[in-house]
Amino acid sequence: MPKILVVDDEPNITEILEIAFREDGMDVVKSGSGRDALKVLREQDIDIVVSDIKMPDISGVELLGIAKEFSPNTVFVMITAFASTETAIEALQHGAFDYVTKPFGMEELRAIVRRALEKRNNQKTKPATSAEEIEARQGQQLFHALHRIHVVGKSQKMIEVYRTIGTVAMGASTILITGESGTGKELVARAVHEASYRKEKPFVSINCSAFPETLLESELFGYMKGAFTGATTNRKGLFEAAGGGSIFLDEIGDMTGAMQVKLLRVLQERCFRPLGGSEEIPVDVRVIAATNQDLQARIQEGLFREDLFYRIAVINIHLPPLRERGEDIAMLAYYFLRHYSEKSGKYISGISPEALRILQSCEWPGNVRQLENTIERAVALETTQNIQIERLPDTVCKRTQSLEGEIFSLPEGPFDLENFLSQVESSLIGQALRQSEGNQTATAQRLKLTKGSLRHKIQALQIKI
Repeated sequence: MPKILVVDDEPNITEILEIAFREDGMDVVKSGSGRDALKVLREQDIDIVVSDIKMPDISGVELLGIAKEFSPNTVFVMITAFASTETAIEALQHGAFDYVTKPFGMEELRAIVRRALEKRNNQKTKPATSAEEIEARQGQQLFHALHRIHVVGKSQKMIEVYRTIGTVAMGASTILITGESGTGKELVARAVHEASYRKEKPFVSINCSAFPETLLESELFGYMKGAFTGATTNRKGLFEAAGGGSIFLDEIGDMTGAMQVKLLRVLQERCFRPLGGSEEIPVDVRVIAATNQDLQARIQEGLFREDLFYRIAVINIHLPPLRERGEDIAMLAYYFLRHYSEKSGKYISGISPEALRILQSCEWPGNVRQLENTIERAVALETTQNIQIERLPDTVCKRTQSLEGEIFSLPEGPFDLENFLSQVESSLIGQALRQSEGNQTATAQRLKLTKGSLRHKIQALQIKI
């Protein structure tokens, strides 16, 4: 009989949970404080802990952190008020299995506890391994995943992305990948899948902005025969097709409000109902979402649900734009050169110094995707063994030439140079601050300033942070 510890400083909640879990055939232990719960955990073998986060002595997150040191296999499910959802995210990052927000439905909590119990049972049947063995296995899986998916880059920012992938791939938490269009968000999602224990199961993806609401719903959840005109047979949706694997929801910021509600329900209850269906279908998939939009800003505008954001952004992986990883441009260019040379049956072995200089000088507003298209075009047009500058598109060459030549034209007549320079400096610093989300240390590094010099300029130019 599984043993569950219920921790809450409100006696009526612990009593309700005790009745529910006893009905589910569990041995229930109650505790009214975090310190008392710690004592129980030290003295008894507890399978699952269901704990409130906000308690007067020690919080549920602190309880989780301490308990993991001496009872690492005990599975935690957290209860939180909506206002403290950010703390629940912290709990997940510290190893909690899942969380529910108050007021919660008992069936939702019961479903989560059942899944937590399955995880606990799986832990018991698997042989113990050392931390070194686990780290080595994860490192090996990550290497093979990056190699298979062709994620390319040696810059420090990409190394940080690789480290994050290696850390989170074997977990079950939802992941949000952010970054500008063309930075390779789907490749990173595939790398996460390939480095996980789900790699033998399907990886399915869908661009949420490419479908109207009703069609997107049928694509994700499927439909039953007769659900609408033209539905002549039953059809599985992507959530069902990805069973045991991963589903990648690209451009999730473009989902309508109604679809956001449906997705939130799937994430909370781990089941869905096809269009025209009457029965719930359980789902076991890892959700990886991506967006090139600022979801926090869309929340403020009322266009994206805050509770859904917290559900999908348990882990955030941010991909830098190509202009911030200039040392990767040559490596990427040669990778695409080899790929498209082999694909076209041509023997093009290199890139001329002049062409490579142009490539490395470009800002690449379309990021890696634009660079790839540029090399593909150059390979198609090239007749020598090296990519020549003439094979590069005018948009790339002209942009680079404008950067090397006169940036501004001097107007006729008197010109207030100091005022103009102040406006330019204020604009650039403001952009850098926004891109680094107000982090002054990162902004100073980006602009090659000392932090003190940056602060002085912010004050002198009256830049709003």
